[in-house]
Amino acid sequence: MIRFILMVLAVCTVTLARCLADTDDQVTARSDVIDFAGAFQNDGFKIRDGNFFGKVSKDHPQVVAVNLYSGNAYWFTAATGQKTEKLKLSVFDDNGKPVSYLPYEFGDRAAAGFSPDASGLYYVKVALEEGQPATFCLIYSYK
Repeated sequence: MIRFILMVLAVCTVTLARCLADTDDQVTARSDVIDFAGAFQNDGFKIRDGNFFGKVSKDHPQVVAVNLYSGNAYWFTAATGQKTEKLKLSVFDDNGKPVSYLPYEFGDRAAAGFSPDASGLYYVKVALEEGQPATFCLIYSYK
């Protein structure tokens, strides 16, 4: 009986470790987005702890909710780490209306600069306008 319990526990531990481990695509995407966001660090922006992973395709964009504070400036950066044609970021207010932001797009990397007028919930949409489905990593910097 003890052998059986130990065997089940070992199988569960291995399965859980595989589920929680980052995939190669996630590691590559995170590495690329950290390199990309480094340019904003040179301007005094600090990279916020944490990141958002997801899968994006031409027909299925992903939306990430973020809590932002007025008086701060933000740069959202995303990368796929794969050869995608055109990644795009968009920013929306808590009602889902587009807000004015500074866009930057270069193949598998995209950024959006934004300074909110009011503190609150905002949404960042990650879309793939052209190319094959890909895993993306989104981070943001603030100052």
